Amino acid sequence: MRRGKGGGEPGTSKGGQGLLAQLRNPPGGRNARIMLLALAVDRTGSGLWAASSVLYLTFVTHLSAQQIGVLLGVAGVAGIAGSPLAGRLAGRFPVRPLLIGCHLLRLVTLVLVLVCGGFDALLPVVAVTYLGDRAAKTLEMLFATRTAGERRAAYQALSRSAANAGYAVGAGIAAIGLAVGTSDAYRALILGNALSFVVAAALVWRTEGPREATVEVAGPDGPAAGAGKQPPVRRANPWRDRGYLTFVLLDIPMNLDDSILNVGLPLWLVNRTSAPHALVPAFLIINTVMVVVLQISVSARAEGPRRATRAVLLYGAMVFVCCAFLAAATRGGTWVATAVLLAAALVVTLAELMRSVSSWELAVLLAPQDARAEYLGVAGMSQSIQKSAGPPLLTGAVMAAGPAGWLVLGAVVAGLSVLQRRACTRRLRTLAPPPAPKRATPAPVS
Repeated sequence: MRRGKGGGEPGTSKGGQGLLAQLRNPPGGRNARIMLLALAVDRTGSGLWAASSVLYLTFVTHLSAQQIGVLLGVAGVAGIAGSPLAGRLAGRFPVRPLLIGCHLLRLVTLVLVLVCGGFDALLPVVAVTYLGDRAAKTLEMLFATRTAGERRAAYQALSRSAANAGYAVGAGIAAIGLAVGTSDAYRALILGNALSFVVAAALVWRTEGPREATVEVAGPDGPAAGAGKQPPVRRANPWRDRGYLTFVLLDIPMNLDDSILNVGLPLWLVNRTSAPHALVPAFLIINTVMVVVLQISVSARAEGPRRATRAVLLYGAMVFVCCAFLAAATRGGTWVATAVLLAAALVVTLAELMRSVSSWELAVLLAPQDARAEYLGVAGMSQSIQKSAGPPLLTGAVMAAGPAGWLVLGAVVAGLSVLQRRACTRRLRTLAPPPAPKRATPAPVS
């Protein structure tokens, strides 16, 4: 049976299909297939930028380490505003042209990076690049929510696999340029990231815009009464919704796996254990391979409100286990430390797999349908805030306290996961429609 362009069959199960088969026929049909390709291309460029940006700023633009730190820190703060801004705009304009605009905005800013030579000129340019990056990620999530419908968790799993595969390809290409090590090689890598935005924008342009949510208001004499004269519907405001803001606030520590993997593990290995430094790349290899291979099967176990809230508890438990491994890595010799740190990388990746689906699924389920774009824009701030606050928290407090700091962090995250689950369960009950009244059974006529 052929699928339509707009979406797949909601009830179709694809758990038995392989990754490639599901990528060829994802939830959302043709639109989703093109978007997954665009996402993979975009993340390939992101891999080029992540691997080369610091070296480019150091050896080509000749910024000091302190200037680079300030530059990337300010850019990270600017990125926080990208999610709510994208959500607000998506509540008023179609997602598809907004996403194309984000890709083109980042194209312009990266071209400016190539021609700007000083700190003062680069600061606003890189900040706008990061703002556009976070806005694009939020718009991709909105596009998927409207295209994949009830099978958004399955689409999210495919997007994670495609994104990680693209990121790995970008990092591999960057390794070739970094091996060359010339200024022209660094510029070529930045230009490659810029070109990825051109291709991604062209692919998004080929899609058909997802159906926008509409709200119908019936007048006192039915839907047709007073057509064109009805007062505008007042949309829910996420900034005044305490229940949703509580979810977003608690979701910030539910994203700490990112900082633990990329900052905590490498620095802890180098500074506090006897494990070989060559082990650091293995952490990212484990993470990338596991996400590509396992994301779909893990997502199937976190789909729907009950499973998503249970995944929050599993996330807290896995982060605690990971932190316990890190605390234990300081005891024992080289082989013990190596084995324990590899186990920590494996467990934190499992936590990431759970979080990547449950966090997005709950962000959608907890939002009113008539204002979902604005709500998801606010929810997207959690990741951005964690990326800015997580590394200083780990380096300035957790690691400074030694093994006990990791145990405290794990216990706090596990405790907050319990609070998050309770808060989400309570809100889901309030959002659930009331049960339909039972029809009275007529008495038998004697």
